[in-house]
Amino acid sequence: MASPARTTAAAQHIAPVEQEVSSNDAVARPEELRLLEALLFASTEPLDEASLAKRMPEGVDVKVALAQLQADYAMRGVNLVRVANKWTFRTAGDLAWLMTRESVETRRLSRAAIEMLAIIAYHQPVTRAEIEEIRGVVTSKGTLDVLLETGWIRPRGRRKTPGRPLTFGTTEAFLSQFSLEALGDLPGLDELKGAGLLDTRLPGGFAVPSPSDDPALREDEDPLEPGDLELALAPAVEPEKPGES
Repeated sequence: MASPARTTAAAQHIAPVEQEVSSNDAVARPEELRLLEALLFASTEPLDEASLAKRMPEGVDVKVALAQLQADYAMRGVNLVRVANKWTFRTAGDLAWLMTRESVETRRLSRAAIEMLAIIAYHQPVTRAEIEEIRGVVTSKGTLDVLLETGWIRPRGRRKTPGRPLTFGTTEAFLSQFSLEALGDLPGLDELKGAGLLDTRLPGGFAVPSPSDDPALREDEDPLEPGDLELALAPAVEPEKPGES
């Protein structure tokens, strides 16, 4: 059995350790957490510890309070996070899908795209070079890409001419977009004149072709090859010149 003197000495030796542990396990008071919570919710931007300390009562250990508040919100729909050494509330990462909103962005086609689409609709199957010949100007590849991305046109085949260029035609999505049952429902020459889309003083012999959406390849077309769609959307590659490696 230990003597009273030894017991007292042991108690005196242990006491400072207990006091040190208590100081290291400091806990913010509920009212301090409420103040900190209010400051963070009211702020429109993340706050650093120094800014928070200035607004909190004197003597509050902001670092301890932030750690405790972060733990309190760890399993909630909103979490307290540190971003670039600043603190803010953010939606929990596993619930971010709730904030996702899908929207449809309406983009107007350029005049060049509308002209190209009309030429493809009336003259298909048609190549890019043929479109440029009809329009009288060089066609930007980006314009063709826009029409391909809408799904209103598609590569049909390859022309049986040198270089075997792609031929293009319209799709069912084109008919749906413009409420057409078939390409034959596109307006003819008289209708285009009546709508003011064509000059009434047209050169003699001018005619609007009768459009056809027959999916069968023409005699001057070869079937598409694997990767032709990707090639249609890819940047043009300059052909190598003789003698270049």
